[in-house]
This record gives sequence, C-alpha cells and structure tokens, in this order.
Amino acid sequence: MRRICLALGLAAAMMAVQAPAVTASATPETFSSLVKNVMPAVVNISGRQAGIGGAPMGGGESLGSGFIIDSSGIVVTNNHVIDRSDIITVTLEDGREFKATLRGTDPLTDLAVLQMEGGGRFPAVKFGNSDKIDVGDWVVAIGQPFGLGGSVSAGIVSAKSRDIDSGLYDDFIQTDAAINRGNSGGPLFDMSGRVVGVNTIIYSQSGGSVGIGFAIPSNLAARVVQQLIEFGETQRGYLGVLLDDVNEDTRLRLGLANTKGALVTGVPSSGGPAAQAGIMQDDVIVRFNNRDVDDQRDLTRAVADAPIGQEVPVIVIRNGEQVRLAVVIARRETLTAQTDGTLRMSGLTLQSANLQTKALYGLADDVEGVVVTHVDPSSPLAGYLKAGDVISEIGWNTVNSPGAFETYMSRYQAANSGPVKVLVRRGDRLFNATINPLGLGLN
Repeated sequence: MRRICLALGLAAAMMAVQAPAVTASATPETFSSLVKNVMPAVVNISGRQAGIGGAPMGGGESLGSGFIIDSSGIVVTNNHVIDRSDIITVTLEDGREFKATLRGTDPLTDLAVLQMEGGGRFPAVKFGNSDKIDVGDWVVAIGQPFGLGGSVSAGIVSAKSRDIDSGLYDDFIQTDAAINRGNSGGPLFDMSGRVVGVNTIIYSQSGGSVGIGFAIPSNLAARVVQQLIEFGETQRGYLGVLLDDVNEDTRLRLGLANTKGALVTGVPSSGGPAAQAGIMQDDVIVRFNNRDVDDQRDLTRAVADAPIGQEVPVIVIRNGEQVRLAVVIARRETLTAQTDGTLRMSGLTLQSANLQTKALYGLADDVEGVVVTHVDPSSPLAGYLKAGDVISEIGWNTVNSPGAFETYMSRYQAANSGPVKVLVRRGDRLFNATINPLGLGLN
C-alpha cells in the first residue's frame, strides 16, 4: 500500500510539473483612461443623396461611425455607411460638424476613406498590430449605435480569422463587445489604445447585439486604407488560377504528406500570370512570395498583397516533388475594369459571366448566367448570396446577362409579384434562394 501511495504521489508530482503554467490576468478595474485618450478621434458619420441643384434630399440618411487616423482629418469608416451618399457630414465628439469628401472606397473589404474639409488639426488614433492580439484579450468598441452619441462597450476577442462568406477576403476578428446598428465603421481598440479592428457587421436575428460582432483586422484595413489614400483605389495582385482546398481524397490521389496548401483545379487563361509561370492543374501551392500557404484563403490573401508587376517566388508540390517557380503578378482591378454589363441593386453588384469574371472567381468555362461580384454586408441579400456566386435563373427564366436579370426583376416588381426563386451556382453546388422583388431597388 505504501508503494502504491508513493507511486500515486510521484505521478501527481510529475503531472504538476508537466502541466502548463497559466498566468492570471486581472480584469481591468476601469477603461476610463483609455477611453478619454481615444474618444475625441471617434466620429459620427451621416450621408445623404443630393437632389436637384445639389441640395440634400429628404430622408435616405445613413448613419455610422468612423475614426480619424491623421491630424489633417483623414477618416476611416465602412463603405456601406457612405455608399451612394453625395453629401457626407462628420461630427466630432464636441459636436462640431465638418463636410467630408470621399478619397476612396473598397467594396470588397467594405472600407472607405474620407477627408474632412475646412482645415485645422484633429485628434487621431493609430492602427495597431492585429496579428498580436489573442483570443481572450480585452478589446473596447466605440461608436455611435442607433445615432446616439459616442458609446463604449468592452469585451474580449472571441475568435480570429473568421470566414463569414461575405467576400473573397474574409478574415474577421470576432468579439463579444456589444456592437449595434450605427457602430459600423467604428474602431475596435486594444488595451494600449491602438485600433486593431474596424467594426463592420453583427450576427443577429433581431438587429440588436447578441454578443457576436465582427471587425476587419487592422493589418488588412491598414493596407487597404494606405492604398486608398495614395491611389484613390486598391491595387491587388492577380494570379489567374482556379483553386480549392486539399481534402483527404485529394491528398490520397496526389500522394501528399498532408492536406496543407491550395490545390490548382484549373488555369483558365493561357496568357495569365500562372500559365506563363508554368503553374499547372493539380499543382498544390504550398508557399507563395515567401509565405506558407495552409489553404486557398491563405493564398487568396497572399496574392492580393503581392507586388504588382514584380516577380515573386512560388513553391508547388507536383508529382510528389517540390517545384520552384516564379510568377509576375498582374493587377486584379485592371481585369475587373474590363468587365461589362454591370448592374447594381440593393447592395448587390452583378456582372456578365465573361472571360474576365470567370478568371477572377475561378469559374468553369461553360458557366452561364450573371456573376455576383459584390454583396454589401447591409444588403437584404447578404444572407443568401456571396461574391463568386452565379445566378442562372430567376422565376424559372434563364438569365445570361445583367440586363436580362434587370428586365425580369422589373417585370416582377411591376406585377406586384410575391417572392420568386433564383437558381444559384456556388462552386459545384446548385441551390435555390428566394428573394422578394418588391424589397429590392434597382440603381
């Protein structure tokens, strides 16, 4: 018995030694000092459409939040806060109002940059490093929920790198800090007072906060904002491949050691960067521009960040061997600008399924219909559609152009129609979504 007790005691001691140490972190007694320092740089943003002669139209005002990142009056907010607004007003914490002009927008990440008019020096905050925050860290959200004055909520980082199917570059920080309607575009601060996220969207069935909010990470936002300031538009890289994740079946078929990497399922353009570099179908890209690639999302972000017009190194697994290649990066927006037949409606952008859109979204050559190229998070269709979806039918009618889609939609609206079904292709999957034509606006 004594031996058993000694053995148990020794085992317990070993377990105690081997158990990882946990450092206790006290809950902050107050956030007041942090808030006092950063609150003056958080602003309210309102936008209106201009009527005849440039006068504001009645109604149609959008409300949101933003924050000043430069003392000259450069403001960051969400694109959906100011989308289609001709007259933008920025209101400071002290009640002063300033007109603002648009310096640039990026619908794909839902970011916009404004310039306050009138001169002067303004309080500003700085971007932090979102890669350095961890799940469980404290964060503070400040904004203008429901059009009220500056409001503060605190919580923790609930998750990182969330993909919520809102676009190609989803990489959201999830937080339980209360974020409500009107918080859009406001900052998410770490405990040093640096902006680690731009509050953008909430998950809620009621429209109010249920403790699941999403923010664009600062490392992504800062890159986009810098391009909008410098060029007035984004400049993203383009590779020209069709991609998928590596699943277990693919791993066995190709004799791979693991499921890491991005599988090339096709190279649709013979003149594209990938084809010219010698990238082939069934290559698995495991490293791009000196960055490891875990899956297709990793590669999509790495390509977007790559220097346009420059040669970058690529490592692929082909026939069980590592192959080193070099690819000259093209610019994504150049191809997007060449697409024709664009239709915008209720936060949804539709374009023809031509060579450019097929290459941009990795669609098969025989795909027919209209391609969804953007969905605003605030759109009534945001829960059903995402960028890269292809709509091929509406109400059992075949549509092969944005013009045809608009024609059928207008007919349903004129007939005071009820909900209609649209046939959607997403990758290899077909599904029906039901939309209400009377709740959608064409513009």
